Amino acid sequence: MAPKKSQFPKNNPNRLAGKRAVVTGGSRGIGWAIARALVREGCGVMITGRDEKTLNDAQKTLVAGAAPNADVLTAVCDVREEKAVADLFARVKRQWRRLDILVNNAGISQAMHPLVETPTELWRSVIDVNLTGTFFCCRAGVPLMARGATVVNVLSIAAKRNIPNFAAYNAAKRGALGMTLTLREELISKGIRVVALMPGATATDIWEQFWPEAPREKMVSPESVAEAVLYAVTLPPQANLQELELLPLAGVL
Repeated sequence: MAPKKSQFPKNNPNRLAGKRAVVTGGSRGIGWAIARALVREGCGVMITGRDEKTLNDAQKTLVAGAAPNADVLTAVCDVREEKAVADLFARVKRQWRRLDILVNNAGISQAMHPLVETPTELWRSVIDVNLTGTFFCCRAGVPLMARGATVVNVLSIAAKRNIPNFAAYNAAKRGALGMTLTLREELISKGIRVVALMPGATATDIWEQFWPEAPREKMVSPESVAEAVLYAVTLPPQANLQELELLPLAGVL
């Protein structure tokens, strides 16, 4: 569920006024925090997810904290489905005509397995969401972007570090990093910034799947990840940012 208390610093409701953003996986956790940071800065946001009720609940809380004229829209979309993603960005084009910020945040983790015991279904599911889903969204979203726009792919520190018993997750995130850096090189000349944001352990509900007792007080907060996204999308036009790692201060996760 969306957090009830804000940990955001004071916002500037004019900083992103008139901008339009899509945040995939925006109904909870890191995606919700990113969407909230954007709407508090005046940005119109479309959040996506697979569950309509969860999206609607998230929309209500986002609207309550949004800056004036920062509309909040929802779209049910499974990023694994090529047609669903194409339909999503066709709607963005009809609604807004353009896209200024694309945050590819939708992702899943995995149950812990040694590589030789990793089920094929699990492997395909993790790759489909974390890698192919990001590819689908970049491919459909970038044509709506112009000079000054920003793509932020929320990856994981697993894109750089090898975590035992998470072969599918490591492979998906490292593949997404390679794709992100390729897209960055392709779009530099067009003035579109592409950023690989790699948070370390972040205090979200995802830990309930495989480590319920994880020390979340030592982790990065979702709000901190959201602030990193704000930093990336508000850089001066002449500045570029390739990779951004966000690690827990405790340095233990």
